[in-house]
Amino acid sequence: MNIHAPEAPSAPTATTCPYCGVGCGVLAQPDRMGGATVAGDPDHPSNFGRLCSKGSALGETLSLDGRLLHPEVDGRRVAWDAALDAVAKGFRQTLETYGPKAIAIYLSGQLLTEDYYAANKLFKGFLGSANVDTNSRLCMSSSVAGHKRAFGSDTVPGTYRDLETADLLVLVGSNAAWCHPVLYQRMLAARASRGTRIMVVDPRRTATAEEADLYLAVRGGSDVALFSGLLVALADSGRIDGAFVAANTHGFEEALARARQIAPNAEATARACGLPAAEVEAFFEAYRTTERVVTLYSQGVNQSTAGVDKVNAILNVHLATGRIGREGMGPFSLTGQPNAMGGREVGGLANQLAAHMGFDVESVEKVRRFWGAPRMARAEGLKAVEMFQAIARGEIRALWVMGTNPAASLPRADAVARALGRLDHFVVSENMASTDTLTAGAKIRLPAAAWGEKDGTVTNSERRISRQRAFLASPGQVRPDWWAIAQVAKRLGHGEAFGWRTVSEVFREHAALSAFENEGTRDFDIGALSGLDTQDYDRLQPIQWPARRGTARAERRFFAQGGFFTPDGRARLVAVERPSAPASEPDLPYRLNTGRIRDQWHTMTRTGKSPRLSSHIAEPFLEIGARDADAERLVDGGFARVSTAHGDAVLRVRVVAGGGDKTLFAPIHWTGETSSNGRVGALVHALFDPISGQPDAKATPARVTPVAFARQGFALTRGAFGPLPDGAWWARAAVPDGNGLLFALDGEPDLETVLPDLEPDDEIVSLADPGRGAFRAAVFRAGVLQACLFVGTDRPESAWSFLRGRLGQALPEGQVRSLLLAGRASDGAPCGSLVCACHGVPKGVIEGAIAGGAADAAEVGAATKAGTNCGSCLPEIRKMLAVARATPAMA
Repeated sequence: MNIHAPEAPSAPTATTCPYCGVGCGVLAQPDRMGGATVAGDPDHPSNFGRLCSKGSALGETLSLDGRLLHPEVDGRRVAWDAALDAVAKGFRQTLETYGPKAIAIYLSGQLLTEDYYAANKLFKGFLGSANVDTNSRLCMSSSVAGHKRAFGSDTVPGTYRDLETADLLVLVGSNAAWCHPVLYQRMLAARASRGTRIMVVDPRRTATAEEADLYLAVRGGSDVALFSGLLVALADSGRIDGAFVAANTHGFEEALARARQIAPNAEATARACGLPAAEVEAFFEAYRTTERVVTLYSQGVNQSTAGVDKVNAILNVHLATGRIGREGMGPFSLTGQPNAMGGREVGGLANQLAAHMGFDVESVEKVRRFWGAPRMARAEGLKAVEMFQAIARGEIRALWVMGTNPAASLPRADAVARALGRLDHFVVSENMASTDTLTAGAKIRLPAAAWGEKDGTVTNSERRISRQRAFLASPGQVRPDWWAIAQVAKRLGHGEAFGWRTVSEVFREHAALSAFENEGTRDFDIGALSGLDTQDYDRLQPIQWPARRGTARAERRFFAQGGFFTPDGRARLVAVERPSAPASEPDLPYRLNTGRIRDQWHTMTRTGKSPRLSSHIAEPFLEIGARDADAERLVDGGFARVSTAHGDAVLRVRVVAGGGDKTLFAPIHWTGETSSNGRVGALVHALFDPISGQPDAKATPARVTPVAFARQGFALTRGAFGPLPDGAWWARAAVPDGNGLLFALDGEPDLETVLPDLEPDDEIVSLADPGRGAFRAAVFRAGVLQACLFVGTDRPESAWSFLRGRLGQALPEGQVRSLLLAGRASDGAPCGSLVCACHGVPKGVIEGAIAGGAADAAEVGAATKAGTNCGSCLPEIRKMLAVARATPAMA
């Protein structure tokens, strides 16, 4: 008899999270069923084992449902050779007919550095086109431009450890509690352990603002005025570091004079920012009396027509006070995407060359010689918004999109989708079989590797390079993006220059270029990594750049003793422009601000697969202040149409306290794939910063009107959905063991139409109450819940939150009867939306803990585990505690 010992489980793979720029380390263990269990890597210096809700749910996003697994040309499945031949033929014909200005490639901060490098090398060095841009243009390019104006280079001076050693953290236009939650928990830990104060500057009262020691609800667009006023206040109180300014900067007097014109004192600053003077004084006093200050900023600063000036107004303050490059102090740009930084390192923006070089004659020649490039681009290309405008005009005729969804995410997204349909040659490298961009007319579709299948590197917000390793086999005919680029390059006659056999060879070339003729004159230098063999590359541990040959590998800050990357080694303080008031548009009296929510990412092609992440906020929504909602006759939980000059969307209304300032907020995540009318990108105007080219996604003129539907409801099924009646509003949501659809309509949904997968032997239990406009049906197959359809005049939140987790289960007869009669569970099971996505804790469980005596967030966490991982749900838990405390007092 043969006795086989059980196969030992393989060790988990150390990789990196594919979401925000924090760059958290992840340990992934394949589950032998196509998925994986995921945990934080305790040895990774970015997160020390913590993961946010999105990172914790990565294992739920790995299914092959909806994946693009084979190359397609004109809707037909083809072999890779045929697809690559077609890609090369289209670009060759366009180049021969129209020249290099007629071709472009649009990339993504989701790509790995090696993918980015290959794309830039081919287009800028061998095809002669600098029309190479990225969706990072939409989130970080104003920071890049501000850095380059001030420092001479795109350098982030500090490190994450500064957030733990600072005495004052100022977050400007950053909802870090939701968008960078693991990093935000490090900030909160510093406050708890050493008393670090946290101040938030933001027009919107976000979850981060809720936690602040001081919250400045500035008027939108007034950041330049606030930091100009701060510079004046620091100068008038003797807090300028004269020695540092004299030895290491230019432009201080001019910058201060301009600041005095913009905001000469605290009172003028308060008026410009729409703030009480006492709050401005408190903010100024904190900066005056605290040496260790870190100012963190993100999209609220960058996504503006004055984004670069906002960045430089912040940098001016730190340069003038010498608070830069030393422990616990400095400006810090919080990167939005996992590899926005890596893309910048290899020239992923149209105004950059690789290795942080620009389009000056010397740099162009240097890169040309290193690459042996036969057709080197010698001038900047078109930035994202201008690129797609050129497509619309017919000036760009051939486009390759890799790893992004511009028909949903770019400003004026409907116009972008129409423009894509005009292209002669349109190639998309994509994970998913259907996206808004693919349906806009992609003729060639290449199946790209997804997270878990990819192999390469990414760079996070503190300049730390980490490996993203494959732990799943590539399904179907999926291939890496760098490989596809190299194969097309070979077909265009450049095989020798793109003869990489492994991703490590691409990385070594990228590292070697960073050190090429670089005697300390460029900030980005990882020459020490250019000699890694394949095994060393595979074992590469997280490392911060610079990593120059012959130097010790250690944490590094920049600029404490000057040494800026300008021709004379001095930083530039910039005389920023006076902010201009937005033009008055009586028919569009509101300003629409767009952004992210806690548990979703970009256009949801990955996070939208996770039932856990869809349980917190399942529908596209509009946030509006209570006074504005009253004025517009909008009610919480109702619907509103938001209209701009470019499009409209119908969104679920979420009324928040305050308001009256004519501002709106809507999330960016829903697309034509996941909602009937929730594409917020279609509403955003195409205005952008004239220096950075970054679009203004925070202040599109808009109007808002109520929308009424006769009925609301939801459908759940383990199968597929059929159509709803014409004019219905709907949003798709992932649910455990099936699919969910929330809807509102005026007509009557037909059970067999909405749920087309019913079988003859299914048991259907239903209740119809025409007088109350209610219909409820549950479909059982072999005794388990297969599908259900609930319709009524009110929003059936209780039934939705209970039943979404019951598909595939056998429900007791009493429970079914109660659901059909009352629309809720009979056993008192706690439900409601998920508050803590990390541990799957719904609102009802937390309410039960509070009712049971939990007096603060720590006690709620001890009782339920809610808030004990990434902490992004803590503001919501504290709100629930405050409501519970206030309720008895009002009784």
